[in-house]
Amino acid sequence: MPCSRWSAGWPHCKHECLRLGWRSELEGKIMASDSLALWIEKFLAYLRFQKNASHHTLRNYASDLHQFCTYLTTGPDGKTRAAPEPEQIDHLTIREFLGELYREKNKKSTVARKLAAIRSFMKFLAAQDVIPFNPARNVAAPRQEKLLPHYMTLDLVTSLIEAPDTSTVLGKRDRAILELLYAAGLRVSELVGLNLGDISLAEGLVRCVGKGRKERVVPFGSRAAEAL
Repeated sequence: MPCSRWSAGWPHCKHECLRLGWRSELEGKIMASDSLALWIEKFLAYLRFQKNASHHTLRNYASDLHQFCTYLTTGPDGKTRAAPEPEQIDHLTIREFLGELYREKNKKSTVARKLAAIRSFMKFLAAQDVIPFNPARNVAAPRQEKLLPHYMTLDLVTSLIEAPDTSTVLGKRDRAILELLYAAGLRVSELVGLNLGDISLAEGLVRCVGKGRKERVVPFGSRAAEAL
């Protein structure tokens, strides 16, 4: 059974779904049963209230699962049909959905992400005893292409950091931002969430909250400290 924390909070996630545009798009597509839509809402609430998923993560999961629901509720003739119950979704259904994604010329990385969303959702249903097992476990993810990462040259990084006019207040601010981003390897979302108390100039450390609301402490050098 779901724990009380997210079980009590999941109705509030309906407002999140509406704001993300997921529920409104799904309305009218499910005819005979609203069970699948209900469990997706509960899954999104679980991600938000128990896993502390970010708004970006919730939006992606909602979008991918909405697309899966649209596929399930659209017949070969293009007409809307009743949604299946969760236990009626098997690995063949999921493979057929992935095949449709390939026919629509989606990238392998996109297909893999949508499969990951379905796997997580089915794993959640199995944990709640809605289905006996996770059928997505038997669906292989597409093999990803291994591409060399893009990177900035040292000269380009230097010119970027030195671009702000440090004779102005805004220029000093921008220089401090760029120095800290580069020195500590922060994400932009981590940097904009910092408070003054998160930075220790004496120790050369910054405490930030990253993906999955996980806190980490990272060092920065003297140039960043000087800019700050």
